[in-house]
Amino acid sequence: MSIQDLSFDLTSLRAAYGQGLGVRALIGEAMRRAAGDAHHAFIHRLTEAEIEPYVAHLEGLDPASLPLYGVPFAIKDNIDLAGIPTTAACPEFAYTPEEDAFVVRQLIAAGAVPIGKTNLDQFATGLNGTRSPYGACRNGFDPAFISGGSSSGSSVATAAGWVSFALGTDTAGSGRVPAAFHNLIGLKPTCGLLSTRGVVPACRSLDTVTVFALTAADADAVLQVAAVFDPADPYSRAAEPAGVDFSAGPFRFGVPRAQDLAFFGNDEAARLFQVSVQRLQALGGTPVEIDLSPFLETARLLYEGPWVAERYVAIQAFIDAQPEAVFPPVRTIIEGGRSRTAAEAFAAQYRLKALQRTCDAVWAQIDTLLTPTAGTIYRIAEMQADPIRLNSHLGYYTNFMNLLDYSAVAVPAGFQQTGDAAGLPWGVTLAAPAHRDLCLLRLADRLHRQLVVEDAAYALGATAQGWAALEDTVSALHAPDAARSGTVQVAVCGAHLSGLPLNPQLTSRGARLVASTTSAPQYRLYALPGGPVARPGMVRVAEGGAAIALEVWELPASAFGSFVAGIPSPLGIGKVTLADGRVVPGFVCEELGTEGAIDITAHGGWKAWLAQ
Repeated sequence: MSIQDLSFDLTSLRAAYGQGLGVRALIGEAMRRAAGDAHHAFIHRLTEAEIEPYVAHLEGLDPASLPLYGVPFAIKDNIDLAGIPTTAACPEFAYTPEEDAFVVRQLIAAGAVPIGKTNLDQFATGLNGTRSPYGACRNGFDPAFISGGSSSGSSVATAAGWVSFALGTDTAGSGRVPAAFHNLIGLKPTCGLLSTRGVVPACRSLDTVTVFALTAADADAVLQVAAVFDPADPYSRAAEPAGVDFSAGPFRFGVPRAQDLAFFGNDEAARLFQVSVQRLQALGGTPVEIDLSPFLETARLLYEGPWVAERYVAIQAFIDAQPEAVFPPVRTIIEGGRSRTAAEAFAAQYRLKALQRTCDAVWAQIDTLLTPTAGTIYRIAEMQADPIRLNSHLGYYTNFMNLLDYSAVAVPAGFQQTGDAAGLPWGVTLAAPAHRDLCLLRLADRLHRQLVVEDAAYALGATAQGWAALEDTVSALHAPDAARSGTVQVAVCGAHLSGLPLNPQLTSRGARLVASTTSAPQYRLYALPGGPVARPGMVRVAEGGAAIALEVWELPASAFGSFVAGIPSPLGIGKVTLADGRVVPGFVCEELGTEGAIDITAHGGWKAWLAQ
């Protein structure tokens, strides 16, 4: 394969570097590709002289020594790159920072190479990509259509294959809507997980740095590097464990009621949403209809409530001194923040807290929420003729996310086949509470691969039975390690089994069934005397052991201590060897505790004994 045909996904880049491709050649190819920008994606492309220090530093290093070695990336131009002007798409506002934004610094230290600063809706105010004096950013698939915004150029640069990934920001949907319009993964992490130090604020209390990537695995690789706690950013948060991984097994996903869905006349988008529901069902999901109205009321607070005053505060001195320098629709929105009062701010905070309590209750019923990312897409001319109303349509499903402190991932859902937008990508969003980013990425990965496999099968005329072989060719985001998930697996053999009296001690702690299996043939099982709940005891023996039926459950590590504390003698938690050789924590019994017990090993398990 020639370098001109090389995909810039991380798997392909690592393979190319491993086979001897030089970093200078790769970055040169990225610069060549980016030079063909006809979509107004870049505000500033770095020159050879500006890129040289990054390349020269990497040339003497082993590509395997850095997680993002030689990976070209783009930066939304409201995020600082040292020595390069930050404009926020407003030339009169521009300044040249002496330091990188904190998140940019982490990526460069990991080996990533910046290629350029990308176009955006001015001051990150908009979801459409047309509000820039550097030109309306054109959709990468059809230049007559909007790119989505405000992180418009970052999405185009990634989708066009000029960079491997790009940074955006997201306050109201800017890291998700452009992803949906460009067949990309758009990761909107938990607020504060990526530092916003060195980012021109929109609404500082709600802003997040986002990642556009070709795959969920690539987005996760960037997240692992960039999610570093920044003590100098008052909004920075340390990453917390992701918790029980619902993506790996049966899960429940919320689907808005029919009356809450809005596609603004786009029947193809409605069809693709239903196809996405079916794909999640095929992956083991159970749809649960939810009332989206409190989420939508929350969304309206963002622009109809006092939060617009944050946008005014962010550039108050500048807009007061040079209002004519601000793009007209942006000026209208930001200047609306001048008149907001402290009384309005407190009243809105009280309403938000009440709505958050209502919205958060849904997580008792579901693991993740599935919505369209945007109900429809518009032509650039349409957007410019009706900039406020049509832009609000784009935020219908996105504006509530940061107000409610949720994490979200935009996922490709296919291409529209009929109507005005035929041939354009469309996408859905998976959302969950804060710090569930990893679980969302894993489910997004499975959903995305399902789409890729279906498309490949269709193109090749493959049967459903052949999909598994095709799927092997698509890179997957692997299961998280214990440190990132913050969970513990425990093997149970008795009253904690599914459907038995003590199983709620697991489920009430958020545990999920991982597998029904057996132990290695090294144990004896006894029906212990006493009660009131009948229990077995499993004892490891040197000889005469058998395989005992078990279930392996996964529960949050934070809940493991209270679970163990409730286990009565002679039972306890030890190490149990499973049939496949893995060793996990599990129920064991002291040998002295079997006095007066009945040996039921021959039955193979507790449920089989109870059936007698």
